[in-house]
Amino acid sequence: MRITPAAQGGNLSLMEKPSRENLRTWFIRGAIFTIGGGFVIGTYLFAYAYFTVKIPDPNQYVNSQATIIQYADGSEIGRVGAQDRTSVQLATIPINVRHAILAAEDRNFYTEHAFSPTGILRALWHDLRGGSLQGGSTITQQYAKTAFLSPAQSVQRKIKEIVIAVKLEQQLSKDQIFEDYLNTIYFGRGSYGVQTASQVYFGRTVNQLNISQAAVLASILNAPGYYDPANGPNYLARLQARWKYVLNGMTKAGWITAAQEKAQVFPFIQPRVTSGSLAGPKGYVVSWIENQLAKFGFTQDQLMQGGLVVKTTLVKKDQQAAVDAVAKRTPKSPFKNLRVALVSIQPGTGAVLAMYGGQDYLLNQYNNATQATTQAGSSFKPFALVAALESGISLHSIWNGRSPQVFFDPGSQGPYPVFNYGNEQFKNINLLDAIANSVNTVFVPLGIKVGPDKVIDVARRAGIPTSVQMVSGPSVTLGVASPHVIDLASAYATFAAQGVYAKPYIVSEVVGNNGGILYQAQPQTNQVFASDVMADLTTALQTVTQYGTASGAVADLGRPSAGKTGTTTDNASAWFTGYVPQMATSVALFRDNASQSLNGIGGLNAVTGGTFPAKIWDQYMRTALAHTPVMDFPPPADIGGTDPTPMQSAVPTLDPKLALTPKPTPAPSPKKKK
Repeated sequence: MRITPAAQGGNLSLMEKPSRENLRTWFIRGAIFTIGGGFVIGTYLFAYAYFTVKIPDPNQYVNSQATIIQYADGSEIGRVGAQDRTSVQLATIPINVRHAILAAEDRNFYTEHAFSPTGILRALWHDLRGGSLQGGSTITQQYAKTAFLSPAQSVQRKIKEIVIAVKLEQQLSKDQIFEDYLNTIYFGRGSYGVQTASQVYFGRTVNQLNISQAAVLASILNAPGYYDPANGPNYLARLQARWKYVLNGMTKAGWITAAQEKAQVFPFIQPRVTSGSLAGPKGYVVSWIENQLAKFGFTQDQLMQGGLVVKTTLVKKDQQAAVDAVAKRTPKSPFKNLRVALVSIQPGTGAVLAMYGGQDYLLNQYNNATQATTQAGSSFKPFALVAALESGISLHSIWNGRSPQVFFDPGSQGPYPVFNYGNEQFKNINLLDAIANSVNTVFVPLGIKVGPDKVIDVARRAGIPTSVQMVSGPSVTLGVASPHVIDLASAYATFAAQGVYAKPYIVSEVVGNNGGILYQAQPQTNQVFASDVMADLTTALQTVTQYGTASGAVADLGRPSAGKTGTTTDNASAWFTGYVPQMATSVALFRDNASQSLNGIGGLNAVTGGTFPAKIWDQYMRTALAHTPVMDFPPPADIGGTDPTPMQSAVPTLDPKLALTPKPTPAPSPKKKK
């Protein structure tokens, strides 16, 4: 029998219907099985977690979340955050403070359960769309999350958070949970708990807070680093907007009246201050490390509650040696604003081995080693010497060292008078003797001959950053520029490393609370000078410690050393920066501005780089280098030969009578015996 297309089509249609129904049935059954299986597995996991997860001691949280700063050997320097907390009973916390925090964080706290199912679903939906895990909107969940768990965002942590929240609600009253929450939650500025936060932000205990101040604390609690007005005007504007939101929430909840809300005035907030843990020289080290971590992207909140471990390049014995050397070798000063700084750097790597930024960070937060600047004086003469060596000028070339002399300044097209320190007279001397005795009337014409721009270029390559202004002219060789102490330490470390510049760094590694490496330093190095130039430079700078301006303090170091003293006009600053192959160290003494002389310190009529700075350097290096192998410097390369070629005639000189002659700097006079 012939089957027609119509009949054939009808038969196919009848066959398809059961197939579609079967698919729908299987799909429904699969969905039920998946959901049911997931529910069973989820119930099992929750039950397992419930019986295995314990509620930790909330007091352990505060210490466990501190950021630990370590020396290179792993021993502890100090901690940042998670240290400042004082517990108070809920009854002593004013009702307005409690209401403000409830209005900001969880208005239904006293009527809701431990966790919010809608909050969990919202977080899950956010996660499925590619966002990070969120949730924990109830105060109980927040307390469980912040007091007992790491900030890592994972499903496992979320389950633990819910389990702990449920257990807390079963074991503690709402008042007890709220009290513990208020005593452990982070408010920024290193303060944990509402009592410490009250003192940090308003200088008073929590029971003295008014409605407006309570609303500020409640506002900051949401994101301390985001709302702290100490961070700038934008942060203040954010805080004020959130403050209004909190007050409005209190009104809507019936905790204050509309009239009370309208009457509130934004309160005065105290400037951010440091804690006692930063007292003494250690505070300068910790604050500088925090400064560097901020440049790497670590926020203040991360440092305060992230549980990080920060390993530094600082060597414990060297750091202690720096503190001891300054304490032992700095004399009593008649000036209250005397500043002393020391920075020691490892040549070739840039690792900061020791840093002394001041006597007490709590009294003065200005780091003398990394923030303060002062004129470098004759510490800049090696830059002119390097430029001369690169131009083929020999260390044995002969120059006229008489004083005063007047040179033609190509920049100003006029006379430039130069005096030696104390107007000391030198006849025809070579550059070796000129650097040993820091002869101004030799190094100014040397800088003019090679070109001031080349002297500046050498200084930049060595490590003096562009933030330090240098004016092209004869004075650049005499160090009228004002670098940081760490800048000169870095530049001389380049000399010690045979011309390899290495960017200074103090943070070597940052480890997260889960053990993962969040940051690891990589030394940034560059060969900026030829090794033969550096060999001759070091040969010249050894004369300074052997028989020159620093020989009285460091000649008996017991190993080859090289360096340069630096003293400015009127003895306003005094430097000694020197090195051995393994270490370069810069020491400086100065006051708040260039018009204030150091003379009179320690009974000396003239304080120079060869006095107290060189003595501090010597004391530090002896201790830091103890049990360190003695290493020799490379032999001289004798660039330009060893013939005593006269060079002074190559620089235009004028009759000294044409100069506007300043008073010569007085020669140092020994302390009179009583």
